[in-house]
Amino acid sequence: MKLYGLKNCDTCRAARKALPAAEFVDVRDSGVEPAVMESALARFGDALVNRRSTTWRTLDEQARALPPAQLLAEHPTLMKRPLIVDGDRMTLGWAADARAELGV
Repeated sequence: MKLYGLKNCDTCRAARKALPAAEFVDVRDSGVEPAVMESALARFGDALVNRRSTTWRTLDEQARALPPAQLLAEHPTLMKRPLIVDGDRMTLGWAADARAELGV
């Protein structure tokens, strides 16, 4: 199981605490593997972009209009977090539905 997020994100910290065996990948330092990002975009689409983030608020309209794949490649901190990958299963965020799907 891999957990993609930011080490200073409170939501990611909660997920890491609940899933201590998961490998943590800081997207600011390491990014997300292209195959994983492609699968996540196919599954979650625009929901993968966190439009409530500080990074989003600093972008101009031209940058905001970019396709999600390009936007996330240029600004990995825009990804909604955490993205949890366990084999073929993927969850996004740490809401009750994601925790239930992971059995936490």
